[in-house]
Amino acid sequence: MDLRLGNLNIVIILGRVCADPDLRYTPSGAAVLGFRIAYDRRWLDKTKNEWQSDPSFFNVNVWGESAERLSKTLHKGSPVLVQGSLRSRSWEDKEGRKCYAVDINAHNVQNLEKQGEQAPAKGEEPEMPRDQLDDIPF
Repeated sequence: MDLRLGNLNIVIILGRVCADPDLRYTPSGAAVLGFRIAYDRRWLDKTKNEWQSDPSFFNVNVWGESAERLSKTLHKGSPVLVQGSLRSRSWEDKEGRKCYAVDINAHNVQNLEKQGEQAPAKGEEPEMPRDQLDDIPF
């Protein structure tokens, strides 16, 4: 029997922007905003009776008008909800080794900062409640 599978590639992740996003343009003029987000999986280690964490980092690309709009509001430390699809890519490094990466091609990015909060000036750290600073894995 032939098994027919559909195509489904959906990712939804909640994290924080690791560094200020980078807005670029393709040779054809399409805007693309690239940034990394950190996601921190937390669990209770019952043997030690303490919380453990396992941070993961993902490259995110946003295209078009959304890229230009988000480039004005996202900054290091911004909490974001990213919805999109996974895209793998490969290349050879300078030594000829094959390298691989999986990126998130974002279809929707929501900046979860409170309304009215301003992005900090370059060189300044974003203001966050002291208890939240310990939760950022970088």
